[in-house]
Amino acid sequence: MKVDLHCHSYYSDGKHSPAFLISRAIANHLTLLAITDHDCTAAFGNAADSDRRIELICGVEISCSWQGKEIHIVGLCIDPLQPHLVQLLTQQQSSRYARMLQMDEKLQALGITGLAEYCSSLPCQSYTRSHVANFLVEQGISKNHQKAFKKFLGKRGRIYVDNNWCDMAEAIDTIHAAHGLAVLSHPGRYPLGKRQLEVLLDDFTSAQGDALEVSYGNIDPLTKAKLCELASSRQLYYSVGSDFHDDDAHWTDVGKFPPLDAIAEKNAIWEHPGWHS
Repeated sequence: MKVDLHCHSYYSDGKHSPAFLISRAIANHLTLLAITDHDCTAAFGNAADSDRRIELICGVEISCSWQGKEIHIVGLCIDPLQPHLVQLLTQQQSSRYARMLQMDEKLQALGITGLAEYCSSLPCQSYTRSHVANFLVEQGISKNHQKAFKKFLGKRGRIYVDNNWCDMAEAIDTIHAAHGLAVLSHPGRYPLGKRQLEVLLDDFTSAQGDALEVSYGNIDPLTKAKLCELASSRQLYYSVGSDFHDDDAHWTDVGKFPPLDAIAEKNAIWEHPGWHS
């Protein structure tokens, strides 16, 4: 079975429509696709008439705060209309919008106008710093995303505004209330030392998290093997996903990440008793 359980549409910080993601997944011979936008499930509602050649999984990626750091929890097989989930995602989207407006105010103080209007012109429902970076690049203010984050959007940047995310346990509880499974996203990408990562996984497990994303775009073999070991030691299922955003980034694609081997697939999240329940 070829799957991708983590990708993004233009309803959050992806470049493309849900229809594009579905057609790309079919072209790449996937059988399962989850669109997991940041704090937003609009893609699923706008892809209900998807091609029967692929099974579409309703998902979301919730931004959380853990020990002062931002981490992401993917929810899979969720009910997008479940009231607790709707309430949390509405709250998160409101926080994102307020953050964008504060960044706009800081840009205006620097003589740079138009961010709020630019964001309002997008199909996006869940604004991220990537949208602000896009604006800065398109306006010729920053040469590229990396420079936009370094000068403006990073923690030492000129327009940085702190986030206001929910905590990890609330995200997991809300995903479970929506009949979904909770996955810790791309754990190797967080700025954590070995011990900190183990503490994060212990806290995730204690909060009844279900799975660890052990393979994703551009992961190296040693990291993948270590994540499988960490998941197994905590009896977590394995999840996988490209974290695809943009087809201009040639190192990634829908469904492009190191696959699980036959032994690991026995512990894959689609083998979880709650899958599709």
